[in-house]
Amino acid sequence: MVINFAVLGDSIAYGQGASRPADTVTARLSVDLTAAELPHRARVFAVPGARSADLAAQVATALPWSPDLALIIIGANDLTRFVPPADAADQLGAAVRALRAAGAEVIVAPAPDLSVVPWVPVEMRGAVRAASALLHDAQSRAAVAEGAHVADIGMSSAAGFARDRSLFSADRFHPSSAGYAVIAGALTATVRDVARNLAGAPPATLTTHRRTSGAR
Repeated sequence: MVINFAVLGDSIAYGQGASRPADTVTARLSVDLTAAELPHRARVFAVPGARSADLAAQVATALPWSPDLALIIIGANDLTRFVPPADAADQLGAAVRALRAAGAEVIVAPAPDLSVVPWVPVEMRGAVRAASALLHDAQSRAAVAEGAHVADIGMSSAAGFARDRSLFSADRFHPSSAGYAVIAGALTATVRDVARNLAGAPPATLTTHRRTSGAR
């Protein structure tokens, strides 16, 4: 089986800030899947600047390609534009539901912790961290409710980004190539295990959360 691997979401899913295409999340995950002998075709449907409200259009573009596996990275722009967490979570849930109804396995990487972004004033970091956590948790609940796997990269990788400013690109917002290595590293095991399951091989290290009932 050749897995159609679709990547949807925002500028992080797209790879904005990476020095070269080979350093993006999609390219790094593709290299890992190849090393794991999992035949696949990877295609990026993500759009820089996208919010959860924009996922519907991306899903509509992706579905004719018949994705078997979809990765959604979304949330940063919902935070910067003050989208209510419940609204963003509902929009994400609808995107997952549409992909699942078409037969795709879905992995969601929810909102990152934007409090570690260098241009966030020190006195605002607590509030930004709390807002990030609210959206992250709402997205996670919505994704699991629709049968997605959740890969928690936004909050778990925050400490590394807070310590090492070289993980940010020159705009001090998007990840650098080194930052994308951290993000891809946090996603690798989940993507590989879900792909193994699709290919009929037993997953080795699956650590995601998902609904245990309901249609595929």
